[in-house]
Amino acid sequence: MARIHETAIIAEGAQIADDVVIGPYCTISEMAVIGRGTELASHVVIEGNISIGENNRISSFAVLGGRTQDLKFKGGNPGVKIGDNNTIREYVTINSATNDGDFTTLGSHCLIMAYAHIAHCCQVGDHVIIANACQIAGHVTIEDMAIIEGAVGVVQFLRIGRMAFVGAMSKITKDLPPYMIGHGDPLEVRGFNKVGLERRGVDEAGRKTIKEAYRILYRNKLTVAVALEQIEAELEQTPEIKHLLEFCRASEKGITR
Repeated sequence: MARIHETAIIAEGAQIADDVVIGPYCTISEMAVIGRGTELASHVVIEGNISIGENNRISSFAVLGGRTQDLKFKGGNPGVKIGDNNTIREYVTINSATNDGDFTTLGSHCLIMAYAHIAHCCQVGDHVIIANACQIAGHVTIEDMAIIEGAVGVVQFLRIGRMAFVGAMSKITKDLPPYMIGHGDPLEVRGFNKVGLERRGVDEAGRKTIKEAYRILYRNKLTVAVALEQIEAELEQTPEIKHLLEFCRASEKGITR
């Protein structure tokens, strides 16, 4: 049976799994769906059309599913979808999408630290870490296993690639390619994420290939188009290299150099 504190306010229609824990003074919307094993500390606000998966830990004063801050909002029931096994710390805000039927999404096994903001229509993958006070603008995509250190600002409609690493207090105004380390205001690529690749199980041969791709893209003073052609022609087309090429070629805002 769900353990719901007597001061919590649960709207009629909310779907709450049997073993969910809801702490004091939480408020839960009528359209909320909360999966098994999830725990809400005190004063959590769950708004709007939102689904939260299993085994999530949500800390005090988080506000999840709040209405988009996008002035283009015209009504309807856009929402938020959150996966499983996430830790969402104090004062985190995750806003609903803007258009009816659309969703802001957070994957599974993520750590979202205190005071972080994830705006409307963002798509955040699995095993992502977003540290304290990061501000993620609307329509940003963060791929699996990316790490963003504290107080980073990300401009709208950008992408942060798989296993990328962003240093603290950076400002991101262009796409950051997969496997790269970026830092600064404006952001500059300072290397490739060797440690992250090792920790995530990319073998030595794969790491060497990414290192060579980094050298071609960032050290050989080539245009992006020429560098990508050289990477494709000269390097083994591992899954990592294929993803790097696809990411860079799909960039609409340009990649960070």
